[in-house]
Amino acid sequence: MSAAVEEALSECRLQPPRPKIIVTADGAGVVSHVGSRLSADVADRTTLTGELSQARGVLRPPRARHAPRRVLVDLAVAVADGATRISEIDVLRDQRELFGQVASDSTCWRLLDRLDDTALTTVVAVRARAREVVWDQHAELHGRAFPPATVAGRDLNVLVLDLDASIVVCHSEKELAAPTFKRTFGYHPLMAFCDNTSEFLAGVLRRGNAGANTAADHITVLDQALAQIPTSTATAARSWSARTPQAARKGSSPTSATSRTG
Repeated sequence: MSAAVEEALSECRLQPPRPKIIVTADGAGVVSHVGSRLSADVADRTTLTGELSQARGVLRPPRARHAPRRVLVDLAVAVADGATRISEIDVLRDQRELFGQVASDSTCWRLLDRLDDTALTTVVAVRARAREVVWDQHAELHGRAFPPATVAGRDLNVLVLDLDASIVVCHSEKELAAPTFKRTFGYHPLMAFCDNTSEFLAGVLRRGNAGANTAADHITVLDQALAQIPTSTATAARSWSARTPQAARKGSSPTSATSRTG
């Protein structure tokens, strides 16, 4: 038995699979947030959860009770469910019959504290591979890896990447928090989304006084976003367009912002 298989079996023994759920219409056994369980299942089906095992050597401390891959997925599910702070992981933790074993907020804090550059690089690569699986499946079902982007009622058969800067308010002096141009206090992250699929691709946490149109930050986030596009799709598409916050405010089309072919 290979070391990878032994490690996978060890993680299964450490943290068993999520409970099997059955959907009925009899009104018995009703639970809330059941839709969030679908997000967890998607992570499992797209190989995201399994691929995160590659970071186990960096993330798992001795005598850990929770598999780091499950902790990261559960945190992502909590955010998708509306969590705005780590302690809100308890929404999942309180429904063990739906989500199985979920780590405490203290365990989540310790894991996030261990995410150094090496671990983060691994997580980024794992996200890209899982996205490639999903896009390949979409191509098998629909004949194309991604749907067209719609602009002014017209379909564009190119990848459109949206760059957007958004204010995140803080109510205390946290690291990197600063006054913002909206006379609030907090962060001004820059994020990239795929307009064709509404997927979040990449983002950079910045100080609250960072500019929305800082070219260096745009280049950094755009490079990270392009790294998330599956190689086979990027080769087949041969063109993409990026829409910046300034272009979006003016109501311009993606092609009038930054574009590239080849």
